[in-house]
Amino acid sequence: MKSFRSVMRLSPATADTTGNHTPTLSEYFDYSGKEVELSGGARMIDIATPSGDFKVWTKRVGNNPSIKLLLLHGGPGGTHEAFECFDSYLPKEGIEYYYYDQLGSHRSDQPEDTSLWEIPRFVEEVEQVRQALGLDKSNFYLLGHSWGGILAMEYALKYQQNLKGLIISNMMASVPEYNKYADEVLGPKMDPEVLAELKQLEEANDFTNPRYMELLLPNFYTKHALRMPVAQWPDPVNRMFNHMNQTVYMQMQGPSEFGIRGNASLKNWDRSKDLPSIKVPTLTIGGQHDTMDPAHMKWMASQFPDGRYLHCPDGSHMAMYDDNKTYFEGLIRFMKEVAG
Repeated sequence: MKSFRSVMRLSPATADTTGNHTPTLSEYFDYSGKEVELSGGARMIDIATPSGDFKVWTKRVGNNPSIKLLLLHGGPGGTHEAFECFDSYLPKEGIEYYYYDQLGSHRSDQPEDTSLWEIPRFVEEVEQVRQALGLDKSNFYLLGHSWGGILAMEYALKYQQNLKGLIISNMMASVPEYNKYADEVLGPKMDPEVLAELKQLEEANDFTNPRYMELLLPNFYTKHALRMPVAQWPDPVNRMFNHMNQTVYMQMQGPSEFGIRGNASLKNWDRSKDLPSIKVPTLTIGGQHDTMDPAHMKWMASQFPDGRYLHCPDGSHMAMYDDNKTYFEGLIRFMKEVAG
């Protein structure tokens, strides 16, 4: 794998053996002559919805005509901030990538119309963002993490003609199967007394009770969401949680941490039988300690005509942080192999 460190010494720009352009250091960080020159790559994009026009925030990092990666964050209602660790890995490989806060999220417009928080509407938003950024079949890679993985699958099922490659990070293809895994596998691993108290709080809808998070953080989050002591969680992760749009999250995800119990479009979502129709090269990523079933995510890769699986043995739901070496080596290898 050619690292960006070797590219930095090249001038003028070179092409690899396949003819793909490899950006020099100056080209990679060049924002001159573009509308984002004064904003360091950030721009607001206009999107049309059934409830009117809004703006969503994006930020480009780097320039590479062959590999352009759009990142779909989790939640729903999360933010791009959880992806900021990508800054430590992708620039040195010459990969261009885009941060993006979906409508309702931190740096984008946050309308109060709850009819907007449905999967098909989000898919059309992603397509409008793609068009505005000028991404196409020759260079467009889409990575969705968690809820973003659902959105990425739905986008591919409707618009795969625009894609070069697809990455589904830490998300199963069936919410009912995810809920079953949470109930039958993850729940029983907990201390029975802790699980009973959590269930009691959930049944009482007492989610604002401080005791709920007191139980969840050490008994669930640090075991299956991010396997680090909470005091050591990286700053981008903490900011993402602090900026979560709870209205969007509660409507779609639901209040329970044991599976998705929100609106019907998400609670009953299941695309496991439709995966073979996604023809573009597809990578699924799962963590051994994930909130999602790693066996299911490995199975998903077998259903795509051109699928492959990346297993993070030390990873949880946020494997890009707790098994970062495995995660990024596999992600970069996949994109470069597909680029040719």
